[in-house]
Amino acid sequence: MYKFKLTKLNNGLRILMVPSKESLSFQFTVSVNTGADFETKRTNGISHFLEHMCFKGTKKRPTNLDITKELDSVGGYYNALTDKEYTGYYARLAKENKELAIDIVSDIYLNSLFPENEIQKEKGVLIEEINTYRDTPPEHVVELWDQLLYGDQPAGWPIVGLKDNIQKMKRIDFLKYHQAQYKSRSTLLVASGNFNSQQLIALLKKYFQTIPVGQGKAKQKMKERQRKPEILLEYRKTDQTHLVLGVRGINLFDKRRYALAVLGTVFDGGMSARLFQLVREKLGAAYYVYSNVLKYTDRGYWSINAGIDNDRLEKVLLAILKEWSKLKTEVINLKEIKKAKDNIRGRVALAIEDVHSLAYIYAKQLLLEDKIETPEQYLKKIKQVTSRDLQKVAQDLLKPQSLNLTLIGPHKNKEKLQKLLSNF
Repeated sequence: MYKFKLTKLNNGLRILMVPSKESLSFQFTVSVNTGADFETKRTNGISHFLEHMCFKGTKKRPTNLDITKELDSVGGYYNALTDKEYTGYYARLAKENKELAIDIVSDIYLNSLFPENEIQKEKGVLIEEINTYRDTPPEHVVELWDQLLYGDQPAGWPIVGLKDNIQKMKRIDFLKYHQAQYKSRSTLLVASGNFNSQQLIALLKKYFQTIPVGQGKAKQKMKERQRKPEILLEYRKTDQTHLVLGVRGINLFDKRRYALAVLGTVFDGGMSARLFQLVREKLGAAYYVYSNVLKYTDRGYWSINAGIDNDRLEKVLLAILKEWSKLKTEVINLKEIKKAKDNIRGRVALAIEDVHSLAYIYAKQLLLEDKIETPEQYLKKIKQVTSRDLQKVAQDLLKPQSLNLTLIGPHKNKEKLQKLLSNF
């Protein structure tokens, strides 16, 4: 198991180190506790847009080509990502090039120029990205899901933003957002792979000495309420119905998260689990079908995503709801619980086999929960989950008033579907 080290500089900047002497590579990641949840109605999409713009030029490397050719010349792997509550930039290089990774990632994080001509060009790229999601029903139906659950607030807005917003954004918007959010106490530096800790800290002090000291602005408090099942339909003449069916769930800090992890695995822990066996093997009604247990700092949900035969939509929905209901009324046998726990143990082992993957898991915990739970600690909690815990969390979450459905397909009878859900 890879051990981690955590230190903090005088300016509040945190450094997470996950070393591996056996590794041939070094990855450096800068993550910041900001994302789509931290935006306003007018700035929705700016977190993601800014992430793109950080690769468009700095004082030291004025163009995108100046940035990318240095990394490409040593066979580096680099990218960035924007989520609801965090944004990250990273480069993975051969261990001999660790300072180059730190140099470039720190440069784009701290010194991006946001040139006006590049902003205008990138607007076209982002609008095509929005079009890609819009034209891909399995992706777009998830955006509809967020919209249905959370409405007109940051949690309900798309990470990529809306076309009108993208078109209106100016250079000053990026400068203001960057200055407000990209600060020392909101930033986490993550090093994984082959490196010397003392040498690394010296390099990080050097390259991050100019980071603005302070804490980024907090996101607005989310409002969440629901009294009855809700449905959002988007009519399209598609060959199959793409849907998300689910319930409101729990946040990252809820103690029931371990029981929900086991319950979610009982329901959808591979091709032999209940959901796949029901929808694909028994009914033969879908090609893709899977469930998600997602948790944020202030909310969560448990959903099922699927592409369903148009003519058998109601039959499949009824079958899934019936299977879900069993979790509330029937005690899950010990053999099935053991299978789920073994499944989790195996997936954890695969997830942490790579030092960079483990560093990502730890970094996300630190950013969002301000703590690290090791795989051993997590699996210990999973082992303690009982059949009563599973039934209790099922009864807590699987309620008609928490049920939601979004779908894209050739369907217009919302009232019929509403009645179906109300009988859950």
